[in-house]
Amino acid sequence: MAISRFGRQAKRSYGFCVKITAVAVLGLCFILIWSFFSSSSSSVASQRSTFGEFSESVSANSEIPSHKKEPRKDQVSEEDKKSKFESDLAEKDKKRVNGSHSFVSVGEHKKDDNTDLAKKDEEKNRGSVGSDDKKLQKEEGEEEEEEVNEKEEEEAVDGEGKANEESEGDGELVDGDQEAVETVEDESGGSKSRGKKKKEMGPLFDPKAHYSWKLCITRSKHNYVPCIDMESAGGRMQSYRHHERSCPKTPPMCLVPLPQEGYGTPVKWPESKLKVLYKNVAHPKLAAFVKSQSWVVESGEYLTFPPNQTELKGGIMHYLESIEEMVPDIEWGKNIRIVLEIGCTDSSFAATLLEKDVLTLTLGLKDDLVDLAQVALERGFPTVVSHFQNKRLPFPSGVFDAIHCGECRILWHSNGGKLLLEMNRLLRPGGYFILSTQHDSIEAEEAMTTLTASICWNILAHKTDEIGEVGVKIYQKPESNDIYELRRKNHPPLCKENENPDATWYVPIKSCLDTIPSAIEQRGNEWPAEWPKRLDTFPEWITDREKLIADTEHWKAIVDKSYLKGMDIDWSNIRNIMDMKAINGGFAAALTQQNVWVMNVVPMHAPNTLPIIFERGLLGIYHDWCESFGTYPRSYDLLHADHLFSRLKNRCKQPVAIVVEMDRLLRPGGWAILRDKVEILDPLEGIFRTLHWEIRMTYNQDKEGLMCVQKTPWRP
Repeated sequence: MAISRFGRQAKRSYGFCVKITAVAVLGLCFILIWSFFSSSSSSVASQRSTFGEFSESVSANSEIPSHKKEPRKDQVSEEDKKSKFESDLAEKDKKRVNGSHSFVSVGEHKKDDNTDLAKKDEEKNRGSVGSDDKKLQKEEGEEEEEEVNEKEEEEAVDGEGKANEESEGDGELVDGDQEAVETVEDESGGSKSRGKKKKEMGPLFDPKAHYSWKLCITRSKHNYVPCIDMESAGGRMQSYRHHERSCPKTPPMCLVPLPQEGYGTPVKWPESKLKVLYKNVAHPKLAAFVKSQSWVVESGEYLTFPPNQTELKGGIMHYLESIEEMVPDIEWGKNIRIVLEIGCTDSSFAATLLEKDVLTLTLGLKDDLVDLAQVALERGFPTVVSHFQNKRLPFPSGVFDAIHCGECRILWHSNGGKLLLEMNRLLRPGGYFILSTQHDSIEAEEAMTTLTASICWNILAHKTDEIGEVGVKIYQKPESNDIYELRRKNHPPLCKENENPDATWYVPIKSCLDTIPSAIEQRGNEWPAEWPKRLDTFPEWITDREKLIADTEHWKAIVDKSYLKGMDIDWSNIRNIMDMKAINGGFAAALTQQNVWVMNVVPMHAPNTLPIIFERGLLGIYHDWCESFGTYPRSYDLLHADHLFSRLKNRCKQPVAIVVEMDRLLRPGGWAILRDKVEILDPLEGIFRTLHWEIRMTYNQDKEGLMCVQKTPWRP
């Protein structure tokens, strides 16, 4: 209206002056608006550039001004920031926050482009959960692609090469007034805009929620493993522990009780290799089992494990030496670094190999009624609990150097040999399958021979040890596809090209053989470097090795100058560690000089970086944190969660159930280190307080924070 009025006035004799005035007013308005938006933008960027350890990522709904693609002149170089943090370290780690030490760890967060390292087809299929959830899988796959696009946009904005892993979870908490333009495909295959649509997502934790905790009432009592212990409401189901993974419809919101006689402070490593507190692993059938064994002895309040005592006659050292004599190419701790042991007995195999720098992950089968897997965890050996029948194990394909089944009672040839085909999937090309049995029947031996010949396994050795009285067979998986073409019968057939060998979550075991990688850019085409060079040697199939090296240096700085020195954690009490959202294994790699082992958990919806972790000579597993983990209560001394909750993007119906699961996993007196957005850590702190956990340290700057908490023995 005003412009029209000025136009009419311009037609008069004095219209020229009015025109000049109108132009001046419009110009002034434009300058004021432009200065307001540019000052606001530079203010946000300034806040981000001053945060050394944490890097705030840009929301997917934020506009990206083109002028931000180049670094600003006022940005400080990474070297200057690092030296500044080092000089201020002594002052900052003595500040008091919430009555505890505040700490700023040194080291600039390097930009972790692990999404570029993971293949998109692996991300898409690995989280498959069956036909009923295909729609959910499609939506989650689209979210993964959006995350990759967000990350590329963040790199263009930052221009510094820093930032951190939480870019995977950015945009989880979106303000209600933010708008997103929704695009849909038209019939011609193009896309068109449907207009602006508000994208509203509530907070991860309900700010109005009040928590009143109670103990779980289950048959398993203090040994409750939710997704494996099948509880029967009628009370008639006596074999409730013998089932494949099947989780409750709603995640448990109760706390697992302590053992009836209480839980004592665990024996420190390495003394725990030889003895553990009996009451910490109490089980109704364990007492009778101990009396019938020679390798474990009840001694007062402890269970003791005499050195070199095992179920095998002649001792475990003799057994391992005989394997090396039969196959000289097997060099423990050099070319053999990662081993999977099927079935948990006396743990002597894993314990002895550990002295040779071999990491052995034991698969404790839930058929084991005396819970020897829990004993192994209490002693400080890597162990997971599962059931091995119809579903794939939650590991990538071709990652284990060797698989061992000692005193094996598994009928590998039954059910079409599916279980052995799963072993074939897990073994890396050229890997070894070591089988030892006593009193093997002629029929079973012939069936095993036929089965291994059909999958082209070469038998390297077959010997019955006179001292140990055990028959040992050592097989080797083929290193190329050529031998498959020479088979008379195409049974089992080769898997289809669209079959993803890394798809494991609730995926049935396939009755086919995965093809062996042949191209240099394919994972598994060559054997990893010998340990310990393997930790920092990245093969040709890893395309962005520079960023992996930067990620390793980043975590080494954080661990050395923050976790080991600045959090008052007594690391002599730490043995079992879980990284709840591992990416490339940088956190675990930084701890290799400590007397610890780390279970690297890669969430099933995250980019598939677990093969990289195994390639480096570290352990890991896939998992969906909307469900309970496959282990006993009180299994771990320390949990590490780096932007785990940001990564959820409201996938879980009850995110607080993850906190309950953390309480189940962690031993009384154990620690948890959490790095996340302040809007997530603030309510988490309140939840931990309702659990009577002690908040040992909190630190935050801008929108990112760090929190260290310690679990207490409190139970409701």
